[in-house]
Amino acid sequence: MPERIVIALGGNALGKNLPEQMAAVKHTARAIVDLIEGGWEVVVSHGNGPQVGMINIAMTTLSREDPTHPMAPMSVCTAMSQGYIGYDLQNALREELLDRGIIKPVSTILTQVEVDPEDPAFQNPTKPIGTFMTEAEAEEMRRRGNAVMEDAGRGWRRCVASPLPKSIIEIDTVRALVEAGQVVVAAGGGGIPVYKTEGHHLKGAGAVIDKDFASELLAEELDADVLIILTAVEKVAVNFGRPDQKWLDHMTPEEARRYAAEGQFAPGSMLPKVQAALKFAESRPGRRALITLLEKAEAGVAGKTGTVISQ
Repeated sequence: MPERIVIALGGNALGKNLPEQMAAVKHTARAIVDLIEGGWEVVVSHGNGPQVGMINIAMTTLSREDPTHPMAPMSVCTAMSQGYIGYDLQNALREELLDRGIIKPVSTILTQVEVDPEDPAFQNPTKPIGTFMTEAEAEEMRRRGNAVMEDAGRGWRRCVASPLPKSIIEIDTVRALVEAGQVVVAAGGGGIPVYKTEGHHLKGAGAVIDKDFASELLAEELDADVLIILTAVEKVAVNFGRPDQKWLDHMTPEEARRYAAEGQFAPGSMLPKVQAALKFAESRPGRRALITLLEKAEAGVAGKTGTVISQ
């Protein structure tokens, strides 16, 4: 049987707005289809930071201008972002597959992910969403009652709660499609955060789940062999940006945990990627996680580049 990969696409693979996304997904599709052509089973997840922020701002503006339109909950904004990102991704993947003579269906699953309503993350918003702002713009957003944060030296962004994922509601659907030979886009934007209430009802939560943690859970529940977390650098580094900066080819989970405790990885940026990678690597013997650039994914799974986390 072919080995199974879950690929977590970073924001750089999707662009920051609609025109950028349409161009970016064509490039992204080529890298993903390279892996499919190489014989891997592929499941794709993705972030939605800029997109869900854009949707949330648009829906909030609409509700202010026309009070007959109620505010859209963050869970609904995530569902919207899953739909339109998935639409672009699945079309780009389908086109690239057919251009290479590969007949393989592609589908996007609107994916709900269960969270704990008592998760302490709800009391401490840390997940950046939306576009970057100046400090003055951030102060104005804070004045309007929104939480903001400085994002890894790149500027200010709005932030929301980021609870940990507990289970993927549609996992049986995703598994059935993968086992039927389809390429599946699932758990987009970390999934639509929901929690269980009375009976069988699932209620949307005002949060955004980190896509790296959701992708890790998706990879575990699909019994994947490899988790690829794509980001803006080819390898993970320690002492990043300093004269003694060192690029890492490999980390054991113990090394990754020690570096994280030392503060080597920026919260909201590289830290959740490393944490998700080491969790997957420890979840079963033989599993490995790879952190690298989109363009280097194929070389990375061949052991030629990237940072591998494995036991």
